[in-house]
Amino acid sequence: MTATSATTRTEREQRTAFSTLPVLRRWMAEGRRSLLGWSAGVAGVEVLYLPLFPSMQSPELAELVASLPPELVRTLGYGDITSGAGYTQATIFGLIGFVLLTIAGVSWGAAFIGGAEESGRLELTLSHGVGRVQYALESAGALAARIAGLGVVVFVVVAALNGPCQLELDLGNLLAVTAAWVCLGLLSATAALAVGAVSGRRSWGVGAGAGIAVVGYVLQALANNSESLDWLRRLSPYDWAFGTAPLTNGADLPGLTLLVGASLVLVGAATGALARRDVLG
Repeated sequence: MTATSATTRTEREQRTAFSTLPVLRRWMAEGRRSLLGWSAGVAGVEVLYLPLFPSMQSPELAELVASLPPELVRTLGYGDITSGAGYTQATIFGLIGFVLLTIAGVSWGAAFIGGAEESGRLELTLSHGVGRVQYALESAGALAARIAGLGVVVFVVVAALNGPCQLELDLGNLLAVTAAWVCLGLLSATAALAVGAVSGRRSWGVGAGAGIAVVGYVLQALANNSESLDWLRRLSPYDWAFGTAPLTNGADLPGLTLLVGASLVLVGAATGALARRDVLG
């Protein structure tokens, strides 16, 4: 083999490697600052709230929770707030962390297809030899990777504060609730991706993703406060994630399966919609 042919083959291999997963790599590269910012925000919430737990283990707190309307306590998940697992679930995974994850995931999901189409970037990308199915699947992969990155941050920070904050959390259960939290956020994010692909509009994607999160939370709250409406929890993604208290009881495989399955259906819908629609006009 000549030196020229060897050089040519090396250049060809380099070009092939460079062209692997171009959409996913672009979204990840361009989203570094966004991911770092959201990671810092989530970590900041954990560092702010979790160290408060030792000072809240008091009869006064128990009396305060008992004095609140039972409906409010059940809605906010404060029934077990005096335990480390209950406090962490109520403040981080079930409320503030849930809100932050939803905002981040929905904003990313709505931007990847709907936002890209509105800006003209999608048309430009597709005109350079990227297939529509490839674009949708790699965008979904980048979405999952970013949300998983936030999950890693949450797990690491809570695990680091577990001992100093006297939370007494089981790390296996912490992993289980982190997985549920990630899958719940991914569901809203893929809803935003799918509706953005169907409509070609970022705002519609944002509305759909946020709607999934809000409706899921409301259905779970209604089910918690009325025995006659208990059946609603079967329709709530929020309950699929946290209904069995994974931070206390461990992983809920049926709930995780529902969340992942629904997300995959939405990714399929996004892929099918983008493949059929007239994007290039």
